[in-house]
Amino acid sequence: MKNKLYFLVLVLVLSSCSLQKEPVFIKVDNVKVLSFTADTIKLKAIAFFENPNNVGGSISTDEIKIYVNDTEVAKVFSEKLKVPAKDNFSIPMTAYIPTKNILSSNKNGVLGGLLNSLLTNKVKVRIKGNLHFSVFGFKKEFLVDKTQEIKL
Repeated sequence: MKNKLYFLVLVLVLSSCSLQKEPVFIKVDNVKVLSFTADTIKLKAIAFFENPNNVGGSISTDEIKIYVNDTEVAKVFSEKLKVPAKDNFSIPMTAYIPTKNILSSNKNGVLGGLLNSLLTNKVKVRIKGNLHFSVFGFKKEFLVDKTQEIKL
């Protein structure tokens, strides 16, 4: 009788902590330049999610790349973040882009990239890659693909 009671309690506990739905990727927004120095541009973006489950997990951003004028210039840096249960959450993503990569991303070379950036003060930034969500051995990838023109 005791064994059946323990088994029933164990089944109830495990079923109440299971994943009912996948987390929902909402959007990437708030792409902006945090700082601009002679050698580095610090870029920040925020990814928004909703987790409808009773359990949390973790998300990593190891495979997200930054493209400027369709040329890969940097990768996003972020620590593995914990996902809260039954909540909306956001993940800040930061990238350090060497200025020489942006200037040489123009088809006309460094001088053309410099002149174009100085005249327009705008560049087309694309954030593309996968976010990895994991909990209890369950893994899900979310595709991130955001393009935005930003001012330098």
